[in-house]
Amino acid sequence: MNKHENAFLRHATRRHFFEQCGVGVGSVALGSLLGRQAVGDVHDAANPMAPRKPHFEPRAKAVIFLFMAGGPSQLDMFNDKPMLRKHHGSLPPQSYLDGKRFAFLKGTETLLRSPRRFGRYGECGQELSDVLPHHRKIVDDVCWLHGMQTDVFNHGPAKIFTNTGSPQPGRPSMGSWATYGLGSEANDLPGFVVLQSGPRGPRGGSPLWASGFLPTTYQGVPFRSGPEPILNLTSPKGLSRPRERRFVDIVSKLNQQRLDKVGDPEIATRIAAYEMAYRMQSSAPELMEIAQEPQHVLDGYGATPGKPSYANNCLLARRLVERGVRFVQLYHTSWDHHGGPSENLENHFPAICKEVDQASAALVLDLKQRGLLEDTIVIWGGEFGRTPMGEARKTTGRDHHIDAYSMWAAGGGFKGGLVHGQTDELGLAATEQGKHIHDLQATILHQLGFNHERLTYRFQGRDYRLTDVHGKILHDVLA
Repeated sequence: MNKHENAFLRHATRRHFFEQCGVGVGSVALGSLLGRQAVGDVHDAANPMAPRKPHFEPRAKAVIFLFMAGGPSQLDMFNDKPMLRKHHGSLPPQSYLDGKRFAFLKGTETLLRSPRRFGRYGECGQELSDVLPHHRKIVDDVCWLHGMQTDVFNHGPAKIFTNTGSPQPGRPSMGSWATYGLGSEANDLPGFVVLQSGPRGPRGGSPLWASGFLPTTYQGVPFRSGPEPILNLTSPKGLSRPRERRFVDIVSKLNQQRLDKVGDPEIATRIAAYEMAYRMQSSAPELMEIAQEPQHVLDGYGATPGKPSYANNCLLARRLVERGVRFVQLYHTSWDHHGGPSENLENHFPAICKEVDQASAALVLDLKQRGLLEDTIVIWGGEFGRTPMGEARKTTGRDHHIDAYSMWAAGGGFKGGLVHGQTDELGLAATEQGKHIHDLQATILHQLGFNHERLTYRFQGRDYRLTDVHGKILHDVLA
């Protein structure tokens, strides 16, 4: 080590040190959170992301969650309600509203028909509106989950609730639980990756993919579009790969000495973080080069190399699970169609459906063609749905609705072509096979090989889990 490297090692602050090493504060998921330790933790201290066996033989080994941030309207995509057309402009019966909670409705709003044209498709006969023509190709590959329910009707807390099982920040996200329980099969990429598209980031921000009280090794790593997917990953000018390799080895040796002395497992996490960052300097840019894909694949997704989009992110999600990444989460905004000049059902809703329709279907078909859909779960949905009543605004929109919305799941042992759950004639409540978001969380963990009641982490004297004290496995939707 020359005198310049010695000086660098002696005087760099931790933040600057991480940045120069290529880890970057922005990739804190590869760093460490000192001072916490799981009780009874059997994880490999030398490699906290090493693959691990779950409680029982899993049906799936990876998850892709296509999160439609803002609350997509099930009544304008998946659930045609003739009674809304018949009674358009009328007040809903009070008996339908008893016990319901809404974010903005005052009680004087009238029923709102959908302007969309619906048809039934596939052998399962699932309803789809004209804004989702590409979904017709996957209708019998998808398990349609109607009558979904959640507890929280404001965006930020509702997103956190869907992802962590709690409306308050500070709990581990689903991707963190998955990687904590299973580790990762990717040697040169994070086990949990987050991709974003749309005009802004999702409300709720980083707590949506945070590791909470789990070690930060397991939190999601946001990837940016472009040749540098993680900030500060590129080596400083003039630092060759051999010199960088030597530097990482020296730092790891120093950390190992400290680990041997104090036995803090988070120091092992730090060692693994430096090594992962070094390997990612090659793997991450290569991953982002979707121009390597055949033209027919790019056309299938509607992806354009070099142009950030939801379509590009769907293709990247497939490339990530191919490389062994355990959990990939895509966030696409903005689905909050209350009405008004920027988010209404007349103009903006059809536009955003067009942005996600083709690529979502292409992802399912691509995974199926490659034999990856059998052990990859694909989830599509948002934090809640929309009301059958319109809002009193100049242009058309609907309020948040938590009692009866729709999601879909494909692959990983979910029954394709199953229409599960029904809602009443107005779409206000589930009438058959209603299910809570905790139930879906429990079912996803079950498919990954976990008893959701046993996948726990002790923190501040209590054993925590993703589903808190709730959740039942939806056996009816599983093959």
